[in-house]
Amino acid sequence: MSRVLLIEDDRAVREGVTLTLRRRGHEVEAAPTGGAGLAALENFRPDLVLLDLMLPDMSGFEVCRRIRVIQQIPIIMLTARGDDIDVVLGLEAGADDYIVKPARGEVLEARIRAVLRRAAPVDGGGPDPAVPQATAETHGDLTIDRAGLLVSKNGQDLPLAPSEMKLLLYLSATPGRVFSRQQLLEHVWEHSYHGDARLVDACVMRLRTKVEETTRSPRYIQTVRGFGYRFGPV
Repeated sequence: MSRVLLIEDDRAVREGVTLTLRRRGHEVEAAPTGGAGLAALENFRPDLVLLDLMLPDMSGFEVCRRIRVIQQIPIIMLTARGDDIDVVLGLEAGADDYIVKPARGEVLEARIRAVLRRAAPVDGGGPDPAVPQATAETHGDLTIDRAGLLVSKNGQDLPLAPSEMKLLLYLSATPGRVFSRQQLLEHVWEHSYHGDARLVDACVMRLRTKVEETTRSPRYIQTVRGFGYRFGPV
């Protein structure tokens, strides 16, 4: 199973989540502060980070931003209230998903599995439009290697978080086709039961800052008002 780094200052929550995940076969390293969590990144080498937003030494937003500077591993926020502002700020900082505490074991497991699938190479043989059809393809200044999960712009590799990569792969597989936010939630985030457009909008915003020349006039990730988003046409 996966290696999970849990950064949570509440001892009861930390012990409860750790026990729950270990019972489900995950290897867990728990840290009570943001600083301890950042220090554990190099030694523990997690597959995924569960990150509380309220920490004693620095905010979870700052921890998320620092992780994103050096690594693009999946990050799931843990938030006590699910307040809009907390969720939006966390997603804008680079988180891939969020869970409102307290969360049942099956919810934790489902979200972890979903976000790890987004970080893994796409398997062939199915009708999913994100299935790789070629080793690499070019769209304007972008080169997308679906099998290798690599994206470059003008020859420069772009560091994309798992959700950003999966969203770009999904949209670019069918240029010009418009997808609603709900469709993207179901296919990219696998949240068919949880229609939260904030995940989509925040990821689009982050992705645009990386692939577009200007976010004011996006060339690649375009908004179709009243409907959703599309890729190009370039």
